[in-house]
Amino acid sequence: MSANENHKPDQSAHGAGSSRGFRLDDREWPVRPLAAGLYLVATPIGNLADVTLRALETLAAADLIACEDTRVTKKLLDRYGIATALTPYHDHNAAAARPKIVARLRDGAAIALVSDAGTPLISDPGYRLVRAAHEAGVAVTAVPGASAVLTALAVAGLPTDRFFFEGFLPAKDVARRARIAELARIPATLVLFESGARIAAALDALAAGLGDRPAALCRELTKLHEEVRRDGLAPLARAYAAGGETRGEFVLVIAPPVAPAATAEDVDALLRQALATQTLKDAVGAVAAATGEPRGEVYRRALALAKETR
Repeated sequence: MSANENHKPDQSAHGAGSSRGFRLDDREWPVRPLAAGLYLVATPIGNLADVTLRALETLAAADLIACEDTRVTKKLLDRYGIATALTPYHDHNAAAARPKIVARLRDGAAIALVSDAGTPLISDPGYRLVRAAHEAGVAVTAVPGASAVLTALAVAGLPTDRFFFEGFLPAKDVARRARIAELARIPATLVLFESGARIAAALDALAAGLGDRPAALCRELTKLHEEVRRDGLAPLARAYAAGGETRGEFVLVIAPPVAPAATAEDVDALLRQALATQTLKDAVGAVAAATGEPRGEVYRRALALAKETR
């Protein structure tokens, strides 16, 4: 069953009797009305072919699309023949626009929220609208798809088991360096957004604050001139200080800090703690994983500690 079946239509945006649908591969695809609620729809981060079928169905069936820039979203709608009405929702008008959107939702409308590119709520004011919808008792549904954060992580060739998304660094130098000092202590891969106008200054500050960590600088992901440069932060900073290409959108992925080698005292302390609640085998596995020490060495130390406690 389609996600859009058996739902009562809200004809406020399209008009009574009007057809709803989208165009794909020279074929018209009709859609059924959506249930009332707020739909968070991910849109392509560059290549318009990356949109999902469910996103097209949702955008075509919605009564209204709230978007950062109507001109940007209209390019996507025009590509797929979608005629849904648009309303701006961005940093500058959110406080005034949000109550109006929530009122429409309370009246039974199905409204889609999109950003200019990627998944809504990532570096945009959408979370306040989601919170207001929840408080109003309105259903909120995510329609997943493209994400610049995950796309950059996938191509960077850096650890992905733990990552921290920072978004944009502060624009002013003092605040930026202070924030980088805080980021230096986070034991995870870092993901940042940056503009072309500020990328050289950001790389310089990051190299100074984090050292020459491995990094991947991703520019214009999924677009015609996509570029991924993998190097240390210091070489990347020098390259952009010398005049690297600054056109386009940037995502910077930075390797986590290298943890200092565990001392024998560290291993013993962790083993004592683990042995208090776990079997010998489980404690050895947990401590070996946490410290990176050879399992055999940890096992021998665990046996010695076990004898001491007898």
